[in-house]
Amino acid sequence: MMSPWWLLVLVPAVGAAGWFLGRRGGERRGGARVSRLSATYFRGLNYLLNEQQDKAIEVFLQIAERDKETLETQFTLGTLFRRRGEVDRAIRLHQSVISRPGLSDEQKTRAILALGEDYMRAGLLDRAETLFADLVKMGAAAPQALRHLMSIYQAERDWQQAIDHARRYEAATGEPMGRLIAQFECELAERARIKGDLGLAREHLGRASSADTNSVRASLLEGQIELADGNDAGAIRAYERAARQDIEFLPEALPPLLAAYDRTDDPARARGFLLEMVERYAGVSPALALARRIEAEEGATAALGFLREHLRQRPSIRGEAALIDLALRSESEEPRGLLATLQQINEQLIVRSPGYRCQGCGFGARAHHWQCPSCKQWATIKPLPHVAIE
Repeated sequence: MMSPWWLLVLVPAVGAAGWFLGRRGGERRGGARVSRLSATYFRGLNYLLNEQQDKAIEVFLQIAERDKETLETQFTLGTLFRRRGEVDRAIRLHQSVISRPGLSDEQKTRAILALGEDYMRAGLLDRAETLFADLVKMGAAAPQALRHLMSIYQAERDWQQAIDHARRYEAATGEPMGRLIAQFECELAERARIKGDLGLAREHLGRASSADTNSVRASLLEGQIELADGNDAGAIRAYERAARQDIEFLPEALPPLLAAYDRTDDPARARGFLLEMVERYAGVSPALALARRIEAEEGATAALGFLREHLRQRPSIRGEAALIDLALRSESEEPRGLLATLQQINEQLIVRSPGYRCQGCGFGARAHHWQCPSCKQWATIKPLPHVAIE
């Protein structure tokens, strides 16, 4: 499949071919030249489609030499040079285009944008920033320039500038930028937290949550800040909210949350939350945490009973290890019953584990395929040794 960046090269190149043929087609003379150049264009496009960049560059250089007025060819060449890492050539080419007399505003803007992208690729962020900022001031190509500026400010970790330009981009295009802005505000909050300015950190987190009401990062960071400030109740609220916003982040929230539960001595709230997470989360972490609480409140036998039932439905190696540990501490468990449970868990683990994995994309399969169903590569799926269960 062709990489997305090739479209950026092919679209203007195809447009150039159409423009060239239309312009030349109206001339009564020079038909042979039109035929030669059109054939050359499509030969260059064919090289691009087959990802033969060297040959494509040779062809477009020939076209540029024959018809120096065709700007589209220059832009195509500049893109090819930049993608190949020949940034110096791309910069010189785009600078020469900008210096041409008689360019329209649209053509000059496009050339300046291309030169700015060259500077970014070369790591000359200050030069790129100057070009894009000038375009924004003039109101020319503002959305593209604003997006590039956001990339530059992220690279420079100038988060406030990134926020300002993200808001301007949102206003110019209507594209929601709240999730990105929330990340920038969290970066500023993290910076303030490290410096010990918890008040400023909370201000940034408030703005992050306003920009993205479902920002799990803001909730996790709020939990850290409240813990640092000795506010266990506030930390509990933040960490619980983070887990409900994105259940996949439960492993990040659970350890500090459990510690805060212990310090506040609120077993009912802790148990209720863990029960909710056991139902929603596919992993074993909340079940193990709940088993430990049951053991503390009701004893090892009760905890063993809960964990046995849970692992029958959701087998886990970590859970199996915890079950054995509980059984060793419980006096009422019959060894034969425990062994039957362990056997059942192991059988389910073996059945559910993939026996093969693609070396290319990581696709897991229970049966062998010579062609990977995911990435379509051949002979990349190989048997997987199960260290944990073999």
